[in-house]
Amino acid sequence: MYLDAEKKQEIFQKYGKSNNDTGSVESQVALFSHRITHLNEHLKKNKKDHHTRRALIKLVGKRKKLLKYLQTNDIERYRNLIKELGLRK
Repeated sequence: MYLDAEKKQEIFQKYGKSNNDTGSVESQVALFSHRITHLNEHLKKNKKDHHTRRALIKLVGKRKKLLKYLQTNDIERYRNLIKELGLRK
């Protein structure tokens, strides 16, 4: 599997407040971003995989909603997260 427990812990440790911080917006967005990049690579190889394409679109929507929530509530955390993940140009 592409995302094992150790990789998740690494993401949560880097972007969350602690190793067990799985619910913060930063850790969720980082996890979604990792999954989105993996699905993008998969779809480059398998162009006709429509189920995965739909899952990718749903993940992008979830990430977008979380980022909008963070932007309206705490703009500094939003800016730091965008810079760390390299989402906007």
